[in-house]
Amino acid sequence: MNWPALVIGILLILVILWDAFETVVLPRSIVRKLRLTWLYYRATWTPLAAVARVTPVAFVRERLLGVYGPFSLIGLGVLWALGLCFGFAVLFWADGSPLSTHGARPTFGHDLYMSGTTLVTLGLGDVVPQSRLARLLVVIEAGTGLGFLAMVITYLPVPYQSFSRREVRLSLLDAWAGSPPCGSEVLKRLARAGGLSSLDEFLKDWEYWCADILESHISYPAVAYFRSQHQRQSWVSALTAILDLSALVAAGIDGIPAFRARLAFAMARHAAVDLSQVLSARRVKHADRLPPDELERVRRDLEEAGLRPDRSPEAEGRLAEMRKSYEPYVAGLSRHLVVPLPPWRPASESRDNWQTSPKRDAMNHF
Repeated sequence: MNWPALVIGILLILVILWDAFETVVLPRSIVRKLRLTWLYYRATWTPLAAVARVTPVAFVRERLLGVYGPFSLIGLGVLWALGLCFGFAVLFWADGSPLSTHGARPTFGHDLYMSGTTLVTLGLGDVVPQSRLARLLVVIEAGTGLGFLAMVITYLPVPYQSFSRREVRLSLLDAWAGSPPCGSEVLKRLARAGGLSSLDEFLKDWEYWCADILESHISYPAVAYFRSQHQRQSWVSALTAILDLSALVAAGIDGIPAFRARLAFAMARHAAVDLSQVLSARRVKHADRLPPDELERVRRDLEEAGLRPDRSPEAEGRLAEMRKSYEPYVAGLSRHLVVPLPPWRPASESRDNWQTSPKRDAMNHF
């Protein structure tokens, strides 16, 4: 018996099974960096994101990054399966490769073949275990393979359900906040339509949305890499727009209560901070999306829509303090996921996604 190899094989199998358990079964954030899933996403996303950043055509860049999320789930399952196969092969080898190979001398290649056919429960019978330990390992690996396959199959629908819930709400935001979404645009459209009474309900719905993406993306971080189905739309931009809107209202707008805005802001900032940590997105310390001249334009836009934003130094200080608490984190998420952050005020020629055709909108990004 090769005891060092036996220990290595057992440790490898335990590491893979524990990593799969933490990723699929355990519904909580794992802050430990030295784990297989974290290393896998780090090794695969980092070079792809680097290529995407130097790709000049936005449409091509989105197509390139759009396949990563779904493909990463498949790749992670394959990585786990290969690791289990190799780990059990090491155990066979540690036992001296006690396999019947029809006269051929058993090699580590036969151990891998035996492990692979056992893990997927093929049971071809051309290579047969001879020792008691080898037979026991075959039974254990076959049971592990069945359980592992069932776990992966039941796991796959869950991220897609989270993705679907996220995207439904993003599609609804288009008519409220424009494309890309802008927090100030929500206020302008409601004011012009005489619908400011709907703002509290709007913020309440988006408070729940922020809580949902926080829970789902912490439990299944792979969902964060799923790209939205429409151009100029992403969960990061929507989260940022809600933070911008909540900060504007909480800073002070005459006639609009700030209580619901503060609640939405707290939940949205919680999501931004926690998800940036889960995804290892480094915050941008000096992020400033609203210089003084842009802030003045935002205020003028609101005033033209019939609103009266508070122009006092105290209100400006509150807004600046709130922005400092979240902008470094959303900027970090933007840089990590290679998605643009929304502006504070929309471009004058910008049209909503529902006002454009998908083909024309995609072509405009060439």
